[in-house]
Amino acid sequence: MLLAIDTSAGTSVAIVDRDAGVIAEHSSPDTRGHAELIGTFIQACLDDWGGVVTSLSGVVSGMGPGPFTGLRVGIAAARAFAFGAGKIVVPVVSHDAVAFGAEGPVLVVTDARRHELFWSTYSGSDAAGLPVRTSGPNLAKAAELEHDVRGYGGYRLLDGGLVSAASLGLVAELQYAHGRPFAADQPLYLRSPDVTLSAGPKRVTS
Repeated sequence: MLLAIDTSAGTSVAIVDRDAGVIAEHSSPDTRGHAELIGTFIQACLDDWGGVVTSLSGVVSGMGPGPFTGLRVGIAAARAFAFGAGKIVVPVVSHDAVAFGAEGPVLVVTDARRHELFWSTYSGSDAAGLPVRTSGPNLAKAAELEHDVRGYGGYRLLDGGLVSAASLGLVAELQYAHGRPFAADQPLYLRSPDVTLSAGPKRVTS
């Protein structure tokens, strides 16, 4: 039983089980309200489930790619919940959740803002039902995507405007069941945040 959280695009929270499937899921495509929605969605999923937190095996965190501000909200929420519950954090690439269950080859894209797109390609699913990523995640100008993705015309486009936490959790369940490695526990921002700290102290003049 896993609690899954993703804020790489919109906000999505779910509780899934390898045998029972999707037990609860609450999502919003709003790309600006992650901090306001995440707590409400976690509580709503727990209420729908009706179980006790100690019954969870872990917390799945969508690692992106995604814009810095939104993505870090979900990762921080997953880590904080896992710490409080004494559970492990299971990192999963968010694009893998979008490609989950799709018949390949597919090209997954999510909005990176600034007229750019995050993208990954998949050849399909393996024998375990897990998506096989062949490239990415990468970052490209929207106008240059066709040039950057070799064989663009041969892929079916999947727009990850909202990454399903339920799919994210089911990917994690299958990875565990089949002994596959999880993603690195590092956010996939793919570029620097809009705001950075200055290199030194600010000069004060009279």
